[in-house]
Amino acid sequence: MAELESLETAAEHERILREIESTDTACIGPTLRSVYDGEEHSRFMEKLEARIRNHDREIEKMCNFHYQGFVDSITELLKVRGEAQKLKNQVTDTNRKLQNEGKELIIAMEELKQCRLQQRNISATVDKLTLCLPVLEMYSKLREQMKSKRHYPALKTLEHLEHTYLPQVSHYRFCKIMVDNIPKLREEIKEVSMSDLKDFLESIRKHSDKIGETAMKQAQQQRNLDNIVSQHPRISGGKKSKKEVCASSDLEVKNTSPMSEQDSGILDVEDEDEDEEVPGAQDLVDFSPVYRCLHIYSVLGARETFENYYRKQRRKQARLVLQPPSNMHETLDGYRKYFNQIVGFFVVEDHILHTTQGLVNRAYIDELWEMALSKTIAALRTHSSYCSDPSLVLDLKNLIVLFADTLQGYGFPVNQLFDMLLEIQDQYSETLLKKWSGVFRNILDSDNYSPIPVTNEEVYKKIVGQFPFQDAELEKQPFPKKFPFSEFVPKVYNQIKEFIYACLKFSEDLHLSSTEVDDMIRKSTNLLLTRTLSNCLQNVIKRKNVGLTELVQIIINTTHLEKSCKFLEEFITNITNVLPETVHTTKLYGTTTFKDARHAAEEEIYTNLNQKIDQFLQLADYDWMAMEPGSKASDYLVDLIGFLRSTFAVFTHLPGDVDVHSTMSGKVAQTACMSACKHLSTSLMQLLLEAEVRQLTLGALQQFNLDVEECERKMQSRPL
Repeated sequence: MAELESLETAAEHERILREIESTDTACIGPTLRSVYDGEEHSRFMEKLEARIRNHDREIEKMCNFHYQGFVDSITELLKVRGEAQKLKNQVTDTNRKLQNEGKELIIAMEELKQCRLQQRNISATVDKLTLCLPVLEMYSKLREQMKSKRHYPALKTLEHLEHTYLPQVSHYRFCKIMVDNIPKLREEIKEVSMSDLKDFLESIRKHSDKIGETAMKQAQQQRNLDNIVSQHPRISGGKKSKKEVCASSDLEVKNTSPMSEQDSGILDVEDEDEDEEVPGAQDLVDFSPVYRCLHIYSVLGARETFENYYRKQRRKQARLVLQPPSNMHETLDGYRKYFNQIVGFFVVEDHILHTTQGLVNRAYIDELWEMALSKTIAALRTHSSYCSDPSLVLDLKNLIVLFADTLQGYGFPVNQLFDMLLEIQDQYSETLLKKWSGVFRNILDSDNYSPIPVTNEEVYKKIVGQFPFQDAELEKQPFPKKFPFSEFVPKVYNQIKEFIYACLKFSEDLHLSSTEVDDMIRKSTNLLLTRTLSNCLQNVIKRKNVGLTELVQIIINTTHLEKSCKFLEEFITNITNVLPETVHTTKLYGTTTFKDARHAAEEEIYTNLNQKIDQFLQLADYDWMAMEPGSKASDYLVDLIGFLRSTFAVFTHLPGDVDVHSTMSGKVAQTACMSACKHLSTSLMQLLLEAEVRQLTLGALQQFNLDVEECERKMQSRPL
């Protein structure tokens, strides 16, 4: 068994030795490791040394066998070395000669090589510059356009440069710098164009007043033109241009349609009184910045951002425009400037709407207009309520109508403005009533309450022309003569007509029907009669210092004014062309007003008479313990009867026609007499029944009876 293992070990060592002999040195490691991993290391080393000794013996034999050939070879090599040295010297000498001979040629060749290199470089440079120069020229053109603020062409140049020229030379460093700079240039163009837009918005804000003023002038001229056309409905040829009509009236108008001039929203209209042309919106404001900015942002793909910014800024400006100044109500110029700014704002927006595609749309305009309409109406309601001058209110109404007509010409709905004008009409009516209250007070205070004397026919016709009065008997009387009424009758009548005219002025251009105008005038006139004039008459009648003669004259005056009410009805009918018989026509209440005033005057007469009687009775000094009566009536009673007779004589000698004398004065005198007698009898009875009178003598009663009989006798003598 041990022998078998020894044989296997020997065979293994033999195999390893063969591998070591036949294997590359770099791969001998695994083979040696297998030796060291075994247990027969020393035996392998012995066999390895034995194998080395064998190879050394073979090498020695090989060297001994070829030694003579080696020596011969060395001898031959030594001989060849000498010949090689000679050959080397000859080659070196030949090379030196050749180098000396070809030195100039080498220099020429080097020069030729350098020239060829330069020529090739120049050609390559020319080719590259041919590609680069257009890029540089385009870039220079771009900078020049930006410098001259031609931003939209600059943006087009930038696009062309980026997509056409730069890709051809993209490997150059300067092109990379340009490519990196392109976003910055775009941003710079955006910022500069936005700056121009901001300047445009500021310009619009400054010029809105002027633009609105121009547009309202044009609307006024259009209205004047329409009035001229309506006054000349037939012109030869059936159709004739408005220019011919304007020529006949010394008016020159261009582009009468509010939307003519390329939908600009601005008219080139000549001033009504001057030959100079009124500038349009495009003359007052340069719209090119907004167009350029819109195009630039559209090309850059930021149109929506631009639209939102523009609309946001314009909304802010709209809120500023719609904010009225605190003192706007003080003058008409305040309202005019306010309206001019609003009109200017919407004229510009209308211009933008029609000259751009989508920057603003109809929904946006309608939204702004709804906001403007509500704020404008609220401001007008607030500020107009402070107006106490009817002339200012009327001028404001005319300005509002012009404001509404102007914006209506641009397609904006203005019905709410006209509805608001009806509200202002009520305020206007109130201011008129206040004004006419002062007018009536001045007339009544300055009147002498005496019949109007007439000395000649001219004065007579003048008064009859002022007041509708006809009396055949008075006309037959010779001059001088007197009208039955005092001066306040024709003055009040004319002022009522002036009030009606003032009401009519407000109704003009409100697009109201004749029936609505008639109803408005009649209602306002009724307020004037039943409230204003009635209060003024009542105040005059209730004055402390009013005399009996004045009260009688007031009765006569109110009677004639009452009769004139039918003429006022006819006057209103003539100016409104609405017949009184028309259904729903309001009737004038003047008759009731003057009747009430007359009754108040009558009551005042009765009251004054009774007060006078009381004053006389205070002078009564009866001696209730007298033993004998006096021989005549008491002095106070005689004076009282004399006063009453003179008073009733006033009624007897009232001037005027027969009807007035017989009906009015007779009734008043009769009623006054009855009231005075009744009050006198009651007062005399009170004298007897006073608590202070505790005893009476027969003489005192006889004196009292004498006074009563005196009263009976005088009253029976018909003091009237």
